[in-house]
Amino acid sequence: MYNLHCHSLLSDGELLPSEVAVRYMDKGYKAIAITDHSDYGNISSNARSIVEFSRHWPKDFAIRVFPGIELTHIPPEQFKPLTKLARSKGIKIIIAHGETPVEPMIAGTNRAALESDIDILAHPGKITDEDVKLARDKGIFLEVTTRKGHSLANAYVIKKALKFGARLIINTDSHSPDDIISPEKVIAIARKSGLSLKQIEDIYKDVANFLGERGKK
Repeated sequence: MYNLHCHSLLSDGELLPSEVAVRYMDKGYKAIAITDHSDYGNISSNARSIVEFSRHWPKDFAIRVFPGIELTHIPPEQFKPLTKLARSKGIKIIIAHGETPVEPMIAGTNRAALESDIDILAHPGKITDEDVKLARDKGIFLEVTTRKGHSLANAYVIKKALKFGARLIINTDSHSPDDIISPEKVIAIARKSGLSLKQIEDIYKDVANFLGERGKK
């Protein structure tokens, strides 16, 4: 089991990155990414802290930690330069905060994010067919989330991704200890949103392959 969308107290999470990792490890997860909210004001400090933490995380532990960020509520034209900056600082997983239905969002965020060098479009809300196709063509994951509110669009995202052949990923978007739920609960939410067990298994195999490639870079 993998979860590539976790927040720590480096942004609006409640726990140190180390406690985030330990709590996921206790639940049986094999890999996570620390992906704190970032913009021009904190991307350099976040990237430095998260990369340093990940570099010093023991390699022989039961859980692997990948350094990531989540570009959040930024002007659309900033996605390309900020993703380039993040990569230059050693970030392996870049998430874009998509056009969720439960927060005020800048129009065009989904498209601008997909046109940049991101890996995951988080909670993309009522994403357009054209943007789903762009995600497919670029191999970008569309997120199915267990997080309250953001998850309201899960069924829609799944339907569109399956229709057009886009990649899906299942994440918790955790901010607090209560958000770090068991793999069984994650699977139950994904199934309730419209995925079969076979589809969920295929998603996790795809994520495992993705992490294998990211781990080589």
